[in-house]
Amino acid sequence: MVSIDTRNNRIIVGEDEALRTSTFEIENVNWISIAEPTTPIHGEAKIRHKHDPAPATIEALPNNRARITFEAPQRAITPGQAAVFYNNEIVLAGGWIK
Repeated sequence: MVSIDTRNNRIIVGEDEALRTSTFEIENVNWISIAEPTTPIHGEAKIRHKHDPAPATIEALPNNRARITFEAPQRAITPGQAAVFYNNEIVLAGGWIK
């Protein structure tokens, strides 16, 4: 499934490649073990419970948001899911996918 059109009661389907993207934003960011960075930082991001963390960069944005950019596109980055950003075993930040 690529998207849901609730207004017209439709589900849009497509090829697997259509579900892959590299960049997304999170909101309600909690900078857990570091102060909010002033420049992008590198680490690994996890976009759901069973997702293997993947190399990514996180950039703080205004209004308690951040942009995460994966080095390689990831499948099904889904709004409403939690995203967590790590440096090795240390949780740096977390938020909700927009």
